[in-house]
Amino acid sequence: MTATSLTRAPRETGTPGRRSDHRPPRAPLAHRLRIAFRDPTNVIGVLALVLFAYLIIAPIVSLLVDGITVSRQDARVTRSPEGSLTSYYLWRVFVSPQANAIFWAPLGNTLVIALGSVVLALAIGITVALLLVRTNLWGRKWFATALIVPYMLPAWTFALAWLTIFKNRATGGQAGWMEALGVSVPSWIAYGRLPITIIFAMHFTPFVILLVGNALKRFDTTLEESARILGASGAHTLWTVVLPILRPSLISAVTLILAKVLGEFGVAYVLGLPANMNVLATSLYRSIYSNQQGAAAVIVAAIILIGVISLWVDMHFLREARRFVTITGKSGAAATVTKLRPRARLLATLGCSLLFLVSVAAPLVVLALSTIMSAPGRFTPDNFTLDFWIGRDLRTIGAPNGILLDPDVWQAAWNSLWIVGLSSILAGIVGLLTGYVIVRSQFGFISGTLRQMLFFPYLVPGIAFAAAYLSLFAEPRGPIPALYGTPALLVLIYFTQQMPFASRAGISSMMQLGSEGEEAAQIAGARWLQRFRTIIVPIQKGAIATGILMAFISGIKSLSVVVMLAVPGLDVLTTLSIRFLDVGYTQAGNGVVLIVSALAFFGTYTTQKLMRTDLSQGLGA
Repeated sequence: MTATSLTRAPRETGTPGRRSDHRPPRAPLAHRLRIAFRDPTNVIGVLALVLFAYLIIAPIVSLLVDGITVSRQDARVTRSPEGSLTSYYLWRVFVSPQANAIFWAPLGNTLVIALGSVVLALAIGITVALLLVRTNLWGRKWFATALIVPYMLPAWTFALAWLTIFKNRATGGQAGWMEALGVSVPSWIAYGRLPITIIFAMHFTPFVILLVGNALKRFDTTLEESARILGASGAHTLWTVVLPILRPSLISAVTLILAKVLGEFGVAYVLGLPANMNVLATSLYRSIYSNQQGAAAVIVAAIILIGVISLWVDMHFLREARRFVTITGKSGAAATVTKLRPRARLLATLGCSLLFLVSVAAPLVVLALSTIMSAPGRFTPDNFTLDFWIGRDLRTIGAPNGILLDPDVWQAAWNSLWIVGLSSILAGIVGLLTGYVIVRSQFGFISGTLRQMLFFPYLVPGIAFAAAYLSLFAEPRGPIPALYGTPALLVLIYFTQQMPFASRAGISSMMQLGSEGEEAAQIAGARWLQRFRTIIVPIQKGAIATGILMAFISGIKSLSVVVMLAVPGLDVLTTLSIRFLDVGYTQAGNGVVLIVSALAFFGTYTTQKLMRTDLSQGLGA
């Protein structure tokens, strides 16, 4: 026997071609769960999953169930007992003689408005972003901030200003400024798809400027210079080099605009309903208020489906866009500033000035003037008055006193501050907690499921989410009492609606914080709550403050998410404005919108100052 044979390894047994693997047996599931739940992070994660399953998934499921079960008022029509399965609502929305008015015409209007808004916003936004980043435009720094102000204001601010100028007696019953000055305004200019499209384009252009401008600042211009050296013209370089690389930013802008148009209620309500023109959001609103809960559920399902499809398209094209990403070992060349000729420079500056005038200055000035004019469109000294702000015993339908003396306005302002404020504080704190769980949890199921669940409200337009909450909380369910008509319901929906952004802020801040400090404190014997209170919170207090302020800004100007849930006596400022407008008290309605705009603007300004950042530097700033 040779030495080789003596040292030969034992022959492996088992299936030929496969290596035997003598791994220790896994611990029983119950034991592993006991070990896992000794970590408070996993316990908090499970509690968060249960909470948001109830606040996010349950309302949607409850509403969708309404779309396939017979309601009490339709039991006689369907000849089926209440609660039984039915396809009646699908037939009513998609096939019945009323289907065109309920769904297909609103869907067509929504898609036309969305397409027109996207095209206009992209055309204006890309042009302005190129001027601000790549040219020697006069006042570039000032325009970079001024042209994103529409982002800070409620979208229906512009609709009210448009209506003040262009409304006519033929459709609206009252004369606007133009008609009062003797100019006949056709209804297709005053109401309907054209003005709604223009207003959405003005409101969403800042998104394009922010996204594209931020991408252009990080853009490696080496490829541009190479194309120009090879003889490509400026237009050809822009079309074949710059825009393909900017495609992720453009797709994000398109998806964002589409999602917002689907759920935006105020603009279509102000400019569409007088002309009997519905979009999906207003058709849903009408179905709810005509007690057609089943049809409303089907419309909500269609809106959510469109939102999910748009997100899928966004993700698909973003994956494809990775082919256009440029990564080099050297830093890219700095963006070159094109020296415009004096005439072109003047025209570019005048164009940006006109955009600011049309999208910011004019709407706010129009609304402000409308609140101090007794009769619209009459610019004589005797027509101007402060009565609508500080007057008493006014002969108005909406309220006997001026805006600042009206107890309903002060009550709505207080409701807005404490309801939106409380929900924003909760969103900021819970956003950090969920971000902590998602980043620190060692269980992929908990972190992954929680992350996706918290993003879901972003896919559901505000008006659809409000309808889902109305379906779930309008009556008692188990230990949960009926919450409709209570402040608790408004706090819950504001809180839940802001969680996609609050949780993303928490995730971002926690990913930048290492775990070494916590580990050292744990070794020293500190419990989890003490570690979180003394280490995490002090370090992340800036992120918490930002999450709270941004949630407050978004909530204070929101209308779609609460228009069906706020009842008289529990109005917030946005719903009170709508009530004033419904009774024809336009001065008070416009005045309340100005108050909302001021709160949103100064809230955004405060956030920038506290965080020492500049929104004009891009959404990532």
